[in-house]
Parts: sequence; C-alpha cells; structure tokens
Amino acid sequence: MKKLIISVSLAAGVVGLAGCSGDGAEGNSDVVATTKAGDVTKDELYKSMKQKFTPQMEQALQELVYTKVLEEKYDVSKEEVDEKLNEAKDQLGPQFEMFLQQYNLDEKSFKEYLKLQLLQEKAAISDVKVTEDEVKEYYKTWKPDIQVRHILVDDEKTAKEVKQKLADGGKFEELAKEYSKDPGSGENGGSLGWVDNAGRQNFVPEFSKALDTLEKGKVSEPIKTEYGYHIIEVTDKKEKKSYDEMKKEIEKELKLSKVDPQKIQEAMKAEIEKADLNIKDEDLKKAFDQVLNPAAAPEGGETPAVPEGEETPAPTEE
Repeated sequence: MKKLIISVSLAAGVVGLAGCSGDGAEGNSDVVATTKAGDVTKDELYKSMKQKFTPQMEQALQELVYTKVLEEKYDVSKEEVDEKLNEAKDQLGPQFEMFLQQYNLDEKSFKEYLKLQLLQEKAAISDVKVTEDEVKEYYKTWKPDIQVRHILVDDEKTAKEVKQKLADGGKFEELAKEYSKDPGSGENGGSLGWVDNAGRQNFVPEFSKALDTLEKGKVSEPIKTEYGYHIIEVTDKKEKKSYDEMKKEIEKELKLSKVDPQKIQEAMKAEIEKADLNIKDEDLKKAFDQVLNPAAAPEGGETPAVPEGEETPAPTEE
C-alpha cells in the first residue's frame, strides 16, 4: 500500500453529501423535516445543497458514476476491501479512529471509498502488460513488509542524547513523544506502522537504506536526512514467500508501479466515454468536464475522486 492511499480530503464532504441527497432526483417531494411553518422536502434540500456546495456535489456525482460504471466491468470482493481496510488500520495504528473523525467518515463509508479505489486500480492496470522476466526481476528486489518507528530531531547532538537514553533503558514510545518533531508519528510513539515494498519508495534514500540494513529490534545510529536526524527501529518483519506463492501479488504490484495519476485519469476518461454518460441535472452538467477534457482544466487542477496517497511527514521525499 503506497503511503496511505487516500485522497480523503474530497471523500469527507462527498460521502456525506452523497448520502444526504437521497435518490438525487428533482421532483422527489419526500419530507425530511417538518415545522409549524411548513415542511422541508428532499427536493428543497437537494436544491439548497447544489446552491451552497456545487463543487462537492459534482465530486459526489463523480464517485457515484465511477462506482456504477466500473462495477459493470470489474469485480472487487469483500475480502479485497477488508484487506485494504486492514492495511490502513495497520499503518495508522491507534490514529485510525482519529483519522476517520478528521475526515468525517465512519468505517462503512471509508470501505466504500476503498472499494472505489480498488475499482479504479483495476481499470488503470487492465491494459498494462508485464513479462515473466519482469515479474521475476521485480521479485528479486521485492522486500517484505516491516513495522517501523522513528524519532526525528533537529541536530546530531540531540539524536545522540536520545540514542543514549534508549541504551540506558528509556522507552522508545515515551522518548518519541518527548523529542520527535514528526507530527505524524511523534504522538503515536514514533510509529510509522507497517511499510510495504511500495511504501519504502516513499522514504528519502538515507532512511530507506537504513531500513534495508537494520535487524529486527535493533536501534539505528543517528541517520541524517534533509529533515534532520532520525533514530530508527524496525520492530517487526514479515517473511518473504516463494516466487510461486507470490507471483500473482508481485505481478499486480509491478503493474501498479507503472501507473501514475495521469494513467488513472486516462482510464477514468475512457470508461466514462464508453458509458455514454448523460447528466440530466443542468446544474451539474459540468461535473465531468475536467475528466473528459483535462487539457481545459485549470493549471494545477486534478480530477476529483482519483486516489492519491496521503503524505507521510518527515521521512518521505515529498
């Protein structure tokens, strides 16, 4: 799992809006609230939401359309979604519930978003070809998941001080909370969660190299990167399975490594064009303009609902 998956900055409001809009059809006069002064209908609520939250409504429409269109061609099992969910839980650890709250999500809506991500991945790699030799070569360099924690400080003197306190019996979690300037992991005892093979590529080279050399349970010497000095510990490692056992997994990961956001956008554009999309609501007619005509998108604009990774602070390259 690359970084953490999630472009939830959009999903937060989108999921809520999609749910609030009911069946989304104008003319639906179902009552959602009553007062002595009069009732509020779904139709009135829908119109009000469009007036106040048009961009979010367009994003919600995109997600709903993508899901319907992609489900016609690609299968995503409950097991696949659960595996993706468990990866997120492993990576975020105790911060998972806080993460959901931050983006106004519950586990059910998050799983819906993960399902859409998996559908988009399958669409994006459907025409990506890899050879047997490529898969074998990728397996040779493939590294199993490791569980990592670190303490990031500004200077070498402080790093050596932390290292000495650990040697004297200090608890890593407590020292991380006291010293680490990485806001993403410091309050979580320094934990970066489980890092897979793809996730290792998101770390700066010095950090990644240290992960390759550290034995389980050993604490590194201070590692200098552009962010400061790191004290790193690999707390757990998974075993690398045989090539035959991992061939399908490796093949999929290799294909995904060849996919970038532009490739996903192109795949979504192709799927929407083939789906003969016709938006009936005049106020939402432009919802797919940037998808179908990306060249006309504002500079720096991105296609909503295309998954991106959340940035992991400090040790990442970005």
